[in-house]
Amino acid sequence: MNEKQFLRGFLPDDDPLQNLPTACQDWEQLGADLRKLVLTRHLRPMVRDLPPFPHTSLITGREKWRAINLMGYITSLYVLGTHGEPISTIPANLAVPFHAVAAEMGVPPILSYAIQALHNWRRIDPAGPIAAENLTLLQNFAGGMDEEWFVTLHIEIEAAAAPAILSLRQLKAAAEQQDFGAMERHLETIGATLETMTTILKKMPERCDPYIYYNRVRPFMFGWKDNEMFPEGVLYEGVEAYGGQTVQLRGETGAQSSVVPAIDAALGIGHERDEMRIYLIEMFDYMPDTDRNLIYELQKGANVRETVQGSGSPSLRDSYNFAIEKLSDFRIKHIEYAAMYILKPAKSTEGVGTGGTPFTFYLKKHIAETKTHLITAD
Repeated sequence: MNEKQFLRGFLPDDDPLQNLPTACQDWEQLGADLRKLVLTRHLRPMVRDLPPFPHTSLITGREKWRAINLMGYITSLYVLGTHGEPISTIPANLAVPFHAVAAEMGVPPILSYAIQALHNWRRIDPAGPIAAENLTLLQNFAGGMDEEWFVTLHIEIEAAAAPAILSLRQLKAAAEQQDFGAMERHLETIGATLETMTTILKKMPERCDPYIYYNRVRPFMFGWKDNEMFPEGVLYEGVEAYGGQTVQLRGETGAQSSVVPAIDAALGIGHERDEMRIYLIEMFDYMPDTDRNLIYELQKGANVRETVQGSGSPSLRDSYNFAIEKLSDFRIKHIEYAAMYILKPAKSTEGVGTGGTPFTFYLKKHIAETKTHLITAD
């Protein structure tokens, strides 16, 4: 597998594969019908009747991501499907290949942010931008404008993050070399990129209604850890690595995006080790290994904030503070929408994310911790 270049941030270097080889045709057909089958009693028996998934014939990374994209959606709808009670056993013909291919790609066998967003899109105009208006999803839960907009807007944000992601390694290298001019340029790029990301995020209410998201999209994004529907987790039949035991895995959540953790790591932003911090560290396990390895790399080496403090340069300090302020703005808009899309429909003052952890208090705390990294003039 080629080394990822991060030219498009954490999106894959090549557009995702749209269809698997002919040997996987029966599974692809089920995937194409999912949005209708979830409304019926047919989905679970149809999954159990599928022929073995020919996962050992998959060769390229694009094929393997398409396979786990397909199996991730089938698994979530099989377990959480609306017609009838949730079910806590995944049949072997789905569980075994899903676990095998997901392990190859370094992610758990459950629908994750990487599966739902990073590797789940095609451009309508192949020569056009990676932007929500030019994207459609390869897989959906039930389909519809609200679901499409919610996910494709996240994909657009990931694409827009690319200039910042490409600057992070260079920022760290410049700090090592005490190259204050280069540091200033990269910090300005990171701040401007975060500003663009916030502008894109602000478009969310345009085509994604909070009621529809909360009641028609979000229910399928939960996992089987810290979920009262699955107190013991879920059984993956036939998966030898689990030894016949149930497993508990987190659901899909934006906390599995690598963008903000990578920027935190490069800017030297630390968070107190509380319940939310432990949860966010756990989210690294749901990121593709190439992405989390970049974060680990950025956590090492020169401390950018300390380098800025010791530089004696007012313009470098201003550039660092600009990046911190724009990161705070992004986090503030995120919690605002968490309230709009989760707390308000739930008629609650404290919400639980699809990953299974209370978030309101901790998100506010992380905003405050980010702001403490602003550097004041002497």
